[in-house]
Amino acid sequence: MRKDTLYEKIYKDLLEGIRTQKYSAGTLLPSESELSKAYHVSRITSKKALEMLAAQNIIERKPGKGSYVLENELKEIPEMKAVGQDNRDKRLIGIIMDSFGDSYGYKILLGMEQECKKHGLCMVLKCSYGHKEEETISIDKLLEIGADGIIIMCVHDENYNSKVLKLSIDNFPMVLIDRMLKGIPIPYVGTDNYRAAKELTCCLIEAGHRLICYVAPLSVDTSTVEDRHKGFVDCHMEHGLITNEAMWITDLKSTLPSYHKEELALEDIDKIKEFVLKHPEVTAFFAVEYAIALIIYRALCQLGLEQEKKIACFDSPQSIADEIMHLTYVEQDEIEIGKSSIRILAEAMDGNKNVEPQLIPHKIIKK
Repeated sequence: MRKDTLYEKIYKDLLEGIRTQKYSAGTLLPSESELSKAYHVSRITSKKALEMLAAQNIIERKPGKGSYVLENELKEIPEMKAVGQDNRDKRLIGIIMDSFGDSYGYKILLGMEQECKKHGLCMVLKCSYGHKEEETISIDKLLEIGADGIIIMCVHDENYNSKVLKLSIDNFPMVLIDRMLKGIPIPYVGTDNYRAAKELTCCLIEAGHRLICYVAPLSVDTSTVEDRHKGFVDCHMEHGLITNEAMWITDLKSTLPSYHKEELALEDIDKIKEFVLKHPEVTAFFAVEYAIALIIYRALCQLGLEQEKKIACFDSPQSIADEIMHLTYVEQDEIEIGKSSIRILAEAMDGNKNVEPQLIPHKIIKK
């Protein structure tokens, strides 16, 4: 049998208090703040419980004054099952993705959808397209329609979203995927990016490459990119090699969701071509994501060097183009990332406070 969600428990406790005359007609019920402290939940959760009682004309909510019990015959008060068993397939959750595509993201959504069926959840998808403001709007809309929990792939930004931090403080059920907010107690599901980056770099070094260009997007400070960068550097150190930042490219724009334009892609291609011509000694490229690997490959093709330089990256749609490119890449288990995030969110909605990160095993595909 499914556990009650937190707001259902508050609803049922208040309803029982009304049935037993603990809260008689005209009585002022505990406030949203008082309930959130008593049950160790967010104000949003306690508010939802009160709104359910108000929607059934059991209480009246007076702005600035509180919630008062109305005159009700006991037989007019709905049975408990109206919230629990009969509505168990109507719990709503929100999914906010930065973006998604065939190389990364759509399989995560597939895994989520499969797992939602097992837990009786309905999911609503929103995309922020790399804009923190759009991410905030999406959160507000999901809360407005009554989402019981949210899974977020946070946007690339140097500062954390204040709305996400507020929900964390309020103990609202949330799960982060792909990008962890370090120091913030929100469950995270994703790949061990540090370990994966080290393994990927080792593949290049063990293949004889000593001058490897690290390639990343402009001003991206997410934990994901940071961990991949650290894994790249540490692998060099363990092999007795020194990395030279002058041999890196860390200002590409066209792969960021908010900069998806062909003219910017052409600018990035020209930037890579200029780098390759200036540094012919570089024999391999470490791309932090698949979209960057494509940009590098297009640049190498224009120079006629696609067979001479090696590219390694994270993710791949495993298309015919990849066979031609001979990519070595990190294969993340997206299906399991999606499924695990739903399981953890369902547990959080049922009151589980575990915030330990869950790292999903990956594979290195060598070409």
